[in-house]
Amino acid sequence: MNIQPARFSYLPEVVKNFLIINGLFFLAKYVLGTNFGINLDQHLALHYWESPDFRPHQFVTHLFMHGSFSHILFNMFALWMFGNQLENIWGGKRFLVYFMITGLGAAVLHLAVIQFQISALEAQMALEQINRVTSSGYDALQNGQNFIDPLMGKLNLLYYTPTVGASGAVFGLLLAFGMLFPNTLIYLYFAIPIKAKYFVAGYGLLELWLGIQNSASDNVAHFAHLGGMLFGYFLIKYWRKNSQHFY
Repeated sequence: MNIQPARFSYLPEVVKNFLIINGLFFLAKYVLGTNFGINLDQHLALHYWESPDFRPHQFVTHLFMHGSFSHILFNMFALWMFGNQLENIWGGKRFLVYFMITGLGAAVLHLAVIQFQISALEAQMALEQINRVTSSGYDALQNGQNFIDPLMGKLNLLYYTPTVGASGAVFGLLLAFGMLFPNTLIYLYFAIPIKAKYFVAGYGLLELWLGIQNSASDNVAHFAHLGGMLFGYFLIKYWRKNSQHFY
């Protein structure tokens, strides 16, 4: 019997379909928004659960929405760069499960951190201020406005700012690559070689520091990135413990 070696694909099936879906969603967002006034972020981005725009399906659909061309370009490049290696080793089914679980885990941790931040803010505010945010803050943001009071303004953004992007799942892929190929060189800025294990550890610590600093001004969901890495770590440890054939 002649057994052929497994063929490495530079664009495996699941990664290819994720790239296509993300591209179509990005195109639809701008075509529908520009020509028909339909805001897809309102329906498909991930909203805080007390926002009037929140729907359960957004835990999945936000993974395919992006805010800008640079945002989707970075995420899709990282998806291809790390995802093709992982899917070729794991197979499409396991790769799909890993991507979705890390994406969902990122969303859960992100919303949990938002809830913590909201509770901390509301503890410093009068009930009247909180009621003004919950009653009129949504409409104010829809009109491009916000409260002058810094606490009310920050609370309003936490309540009603949606989250988009596959970054949480992409950070899960980065974590998996670092665990499976710890000594593989990654070229930072395409010039500086660094081992994957050090790159992943350093990036994770940076995201933790930025998240703790609460740098909301950079408009990045740092704890979503950490959530993808955290859920990815536990999932890989689980697979290693319960599967004799897991790489």
